[in-house]
Amino acid sequence: MLFNSLDFAIFLPVTFMLYWFIVQKNLKLQNVLIVCASYLFYGWWDWRFLSLIIFSTFVDYTIGYLLKQEQNSIKRKIYLWISITINLGFLGFFKYYNFFIESFTEAFIFFGKEIQPNTLDIILPVGISFYTFQTLSYTIDVYKRKLEPTTDFIAFAAFVSFFPQLVAGPIERATNLLPQFYQKRNFNYPLAVLGLRQILWGLFKKVVIADNCAKYANIIFNDYASYDTSSLILGALFFTFQIYGDFSGYSDIAIGTSRLFGFNLMQNFAFPYFSRDIAEFWRRWHISLSTWFRDYLYIPLGGSKGGTKMKIRNTFIIFLVSGFWHGANWTFIFWGFLNALYFLPLLLRNKNRKNTNDVAEGRWLPNFKEIIQIFFTFWLTVFAWIFFRADSISHAFNYISKLLTSDNYAKNLSIPSELYYLILFFLSIEWLGRSSKFAIERLQFMHKTFRWVFYLSIILLLFKFAGQEQEFIYFQF
Repeated sequence: MLFNSLDFAIFLPVTFMLYWFIVQKNLKLQNVLIVCASYLFYGWWDWRFLSLIIFSTFVDYTIGYLLKQEQNSIKRKIYLWISITINLGFLGFFKYYNFFIESFTEAFIFFGKEIQPNTLDIILPVGISFYTFQTLSYTIDVYKRKLEPTTDFIAFAAFVSFFPQLVAGPIERATNLLPQFYQKRNFNYPLAVLGLRQILWGLFKKVVIADNCAKYANIIFNDYASYDTSSLILGALFFTFQIYGDFSGYSDIAIGTSRLFGFNLMQNFAFPYFSRDIAEFWRRWHISLSTWFRDYLYIPLGGSKGGTKMKIRNTFIIFLVSGFWHGANWTFIFWGFLNALYFLPLLLRNKNRKNTNDVAEGRWLPNFKEIIQIFFTFWLTVFAWIFFRADSISHAFNYISKLLTSDNYAKNLSIPSELYYLILFFLSIEWLGRSSKFAIERLQFMHKTFRWVFYLSIILLLFKFAGQEQEFIYFQF
């Protein structure tokens, strides 16, 4: 079920009414309703994959219970690895089976041998990368004794399947989200208003910015050989804004929807395109995933505590794994590798924690140095996104080669001027709200008349400039 669909427009208010008017006084029934609604929401795509999420829930709930009962360190470690093996086993099979088979075949061809492997027509379950990591965080935290294992199966099932963030995050930690299912929830009007604002802004990002940018990014990337340099640069720029509007828009809608039901999810984006270096970008982009890898992979590997060689090794591991998490394609791995190269000079000069404050803090505009830093970091990111968007490594390099080659006979794509104004408006709102946790929260400090003018303007823009419906990019991950 898509957030920007008629189905969800019916599903959300019906669930909201049942939650607050029928089962409000009973915490257990509230959680039961969330589980049922979440399974309906997820099963809307393909009900067959409900068995995977239910099985994953049973496995990690049971492992958590066993870890609580067991004091022997060896047996505890065995239980942990059972959970890791099962969860990553499902993820690996559905997401990477064909990738490994095809790569294995290509390696044999490279050395002069040809084999006929058996690939499978595997459908990737929506959101499997997200809820797998969410359940793993629970098991690992219980194993490390950072979290007391739950005895409430319904609360745990609600935590695993919570529909606002089930399909594309944020990837919540059990330490943050799970305890919220134990607490009595009463309707909070100010929180609900914040939630509605967040949903409205998220829809604008997705429907107006991302979907319109997607149209032209797809045209250019799919026929890059026919276009001139300026159009290819625009193609990369449009995808840059598409993926941010698409993914951060989903996160905004997820966070806003959660607030309607009395829950607080973690921030997933913090205005990443205003970053002054690539390290700051990665502290602001897909925060729930980057911090997950930091806490459950980078730090256990030794983090930055070892020598220079260990720092370099761990940096490349974290970025390569992050790239591979995004998809079974060498383009994602190269994208991760490229970001590791970007990050390396900052790490070696101990500059990776330099820009931890907000850009232009206490000022309306950035200074000249900040402008140069933002400009340079932004274009590094745009270049890397070419590999993320390309269908293959050869596609990406051919795109870049064509971009660098002047061709007077190439087509020049005509872009409606309204799209540039919409992107400028979008960036302006983001810039003005950069000191807040979410851009739209700045509205609560504005006069009521201004707020309603803004709401109505966004609604009008949604109706007038809604692009052709596009599936959320991160559904494929």
